[in-house]
Amino acid sequence: MQSPYRRATPTPASQKPTPAAKPVITPAEITGVVLAGGRGSRMGGLDKGLQLYGGIPLAQHGLRRLQAQVGPALVNANRNLAQYQAFGVPVVSDTVPDFAGPLAGFITALENCQTPYLMTVPCDTPQFPTDLVARLAAALAQHDADIAMASAMELQADGSPAWYRQPVFCLLKCSLLPGLRSFVADGGRKIGAWTAQQHTVQVEFDEPGAFANANTLAQLQALQT
Repeated sequence: MQSPYRRATPTPASQKPTPAAKPVITPAEITGVVLAGGRGSRMGGLDKGLQLYGGIPLAQHGLRRLQAQVGPALVNANRNLAQYQAFGVPVVSDTVPDFAGPLAGFITALENCQTPYLMTVPCDTPQFPTDLVARLAAALAQHDADIAMASAMELQADGSPAWYRQPVFCLLKCSLLPGLRSFVADGGRKIGAWTAQQHTVQVEFDEPGAFANANTLAQLQALQT
């Protein structure tokens, strides 16, 4: 079965077709959301987004990085709401009960999105690329896709590169909301299972460590050093 994912990679100059006018997605058309609504189970139940990175809460660090790339911005959180509200952007909580995972945050952000596109990032990856949104937007427009997803390069033990999808780093059309609601209502929880049902394009990022995340306090300490 052919994979629903397509990779967006550079084309050698000699093979490039005659340029054609492509639609442009501007930052103002994109709402960004920092997903900080999890249980923090691997951090012993701590609110991951409020743990400090360089003296700043992880979620706030990610928010600042994201705000430079999008128009409006939101934070998705389910506890300690006053602390998140102090970041200065709207805070929205899951409408799907029982900490249903990142897709619940997707749904809530889409329900509060007033632009045609939504950019999702997790709260635990503070060094994502500063051109993340621009590159995903270019690929989404070029391939007329529903979703553009980041893919990160990691070196294997033998030194060879391998590419891994980063499914929480998604730029998606807000028109996908009804289908996503149905997917979650039917028990779906895996981002990859849902995005596999859509026209999704992968965009490769080869910056070392750009998608390193902190699921535990030890990983957070490692990122700091």
